[in-house]
Amino acid sequence: MDFTPQELLIASIARMLRGLNHVAVGASSPIPGAAALAARRLSGGHLRVSVLGSRKNNFFTDGGRELFDCAAQGRIDAFFLGGGQIDGQANINLVGTGGYPRTDVRWPGSFGSAYLYFLVPRVILFREEHTPRVFVPKVDFVSAPGVSAPGVYRPGGPYALLTGKALFAFDKARQRFRLESVHPGFSVEDVVAATGFEFDRAPQVGQTQAPEPEILALLRGSVRDEVAETYPQFAATILRGAEAKENRA
Repeated sequence: MDFTPQELLIASIARMLRGLNHVAVGASSPIPGAAALAARRLSGGHLRVSVLGSRKNNFFTDGGRELFDCAAQGRIDAFFLGGGQIDGQANINLVGTGGYPRTDVRWPGSFGSAYLYFLVPRVILFREEHTPRVFVPKVDFVSAPGVSAPGVYRPGGPYALLTGKALFAFDKARQRFRLESVHPGFSVEDVVAATGFEFDRAPQVGQTQAPEPEILALLRGSVRDEVAETYPQFAATILRGAEAKENRA
């Protein structure tokens, strides 16, 4: 395998951003951030990318509040959310485990996750860890619901779930995930064993597409340099990993 697991994830996200106009990336999201910057390069610069925490790649002048305004105006096409827990209806939990408010484990909190989940058309759920403690039958606390009751105005919602083991699409009609592909080194059985909720899948599930040479060249060149402005350690250790491997060969 001539690419790293992180490069596979970045390339998978970049494909999901094709044809969009504006992608926003929240704080502490180096892999989605690198994917958005790669997608911008591949679009010839037509994709607008807003990375919170970046000075060079952030058009907002008022931080999160301006992000929320843009989302309400329908001016953000894609965003990324994760969670300490995610269930089969794409509900996410950013508060903690156990009975609220006396949670056993406390996480940072929901912030604007529910707001953006309702407004951004293509919300990509992203979590590298793929274990039963993350992907649970039902979240302990709903920070942001994956589905809404009929009649609720909701232009936004879950589009896909990408993990360190697999890629899922979200079927809004069936209100559940469908396994699209499994990453190299894993099997469908591995994904089933690591997932606490049930999901749909075809009789034969393929392998996640490898990064195209063009994307790898960007990640190991111009995109790596751009990412270093916001995530220097990630750029120095992760995106340089494949390059170092090539130099040692």
